Amino acid sequence: MKIQSINPATGETIQSYTLHTDQEVSDKIDAVHNAWLSWKESSSEQRSELLNKMADVLISRKTDLAKLMAVEMGKPVTQGIAEVEKCASVCRYYANHASEQLADKMIETEASKSFVSFKPIGVVLAVMPWNYPFWQVFRFLAPALAAGNCGVLKHASNVPGCALAIEDIVKQAGFPEHVFNTLLISSDAVEKVIEHTHIQAVTLTGSNAAGSKVAQKAGELIKKTVLELGGSDAYVVLEDADLELAVKACVEGRLLNSGQSCIAAKRFIVVKPLLETFTEKYIGLMRAKIMGDPLDEKTEVGPQARVDLRNELHKQVTDSIRAGAVCRLGGKIEDEKTAFYPPTVLTNVKKGMPAFDEELFGPVAAIIEANDEAHAISLANDSVFGLGGAIFTKDVKRGEHIATNLMQSGSCFVNAFVKSDPRLPFGGIKQSGYGRELGIFGIREFVNIKTVYIR
Repeated sequence: MKIQSINPATGETIQSYTLHTDQEVSDKIDAVHNAWLSWKESSSEQRSELLNKMADVLISRKTDLAKLMAVEMGKPVTQGIAEVEKCASVCRYYANHASEQLADKMIETEASKSFVSFKPIGVVLAVMPWNYPFWQVFRFLAPALAAGNCGVLKHASNVPGCALAIEDIVKQAGFPEHVFNTLLISSDAVEKVIEHTHIQAVTLTGSNAAGSKVAQKAGELIKKTVLELGGSDAYVVLEDADLELAVKACVEGRLLNSGQSCIAAKRFIVVKPLLETFTEKYIGLMRAKIMGDPLDEKTEVGPQARVDLRNELHKQVTDSIRAGAVCRLGGKIEDEKTAFYPPTVLTNVKKGMPAFDEELFGPVAAIIEANDEAHAISLANDSVFGLGGAIFTKDVKRGEHIATNLMQSGSCFVNAFVKSDPRLPFGGIKQSGYGRELGIFGIREFVNIKTVYIR
């Protein structure tokens, strides 16, 4: 059986790949487990050295890797370069900090000595999406390797070239053979991989449906999972906001990766006094964005990753309009054969519309009117999702209070759009998933937090 890599900007087939057989998959997992038996005994210095080398490899190849992303899933090439640079940064972060993050922690008890150690657990399966085909993998892989674990990757079926490139990067950096292997398999084959004796845990970034299936199978087998799922991030713009800053951040947050991001800004909840002015400025800035060939450095908005995903997004837009939303910009498909969808702005968005209730995975902004601060926060929290959110106000203490105590999300930014950072934990609540990646909390997700008690 084969899968094809298709350029979403042209509709042309780039390359076909043969899927691994069940036996090949089993052999690859066995090889990773055997590699782990040695890798878990490696020193923190050795791991750090290799992580820094991997960062060097990423930087040396960033232009070619960005072009690969552009042709496989449509990311504008300048954003692709930034993504690869971010992958290098997470490698360097754990190279510099994993040793202290995993150091034994002494706990005073009646024992002569008692402490907590953090030890690797084995092979971790990563089920990863196409929208950030390198970053999503490296934010799992860098802490996994730094902790002494090993990994296997089931990447999205439309980015097999990226998946194999990651395997090659690990090898080029000089890591021991088979500490990381890519599995070219269909989604239907994931359950069998989870069942493999040597798979100890699973991390998934993707849809809620995929996360539910993986969690169910892993739970049945008592294997730990970390899930980073959908989001419908709300950005609350209060009456005392710096309007220019808010509009710029809200547009940037909505159009990252052509709108195809779980933590992209999706619902813009604006209090009445600023609603009209915010909307006009927002539409103007969205209209000015350049959509086009992702290989062109001037392009700011590329195609959606696949035609079927573009069509699904368009249906959400048209269903919202039928329910009473007003399309103020975009909302039309110009070319059925390619996957482009224009920056789109919907106003008069209400609960019960797809633009309010669902995740719109593309460059579509939903502007929602709020009566006041309390109403705005209520609207923001009225969602099954809880990944990220943002507050815009000149009163920083007010913003901090709302972000800390009132917004129901895994992260909340004040006067800035939401983004992940290797130094900070990342993840969601409610149907946006559970567990954390990045920072000290991320590296400790897949370790044995072991109590040692000496009398």
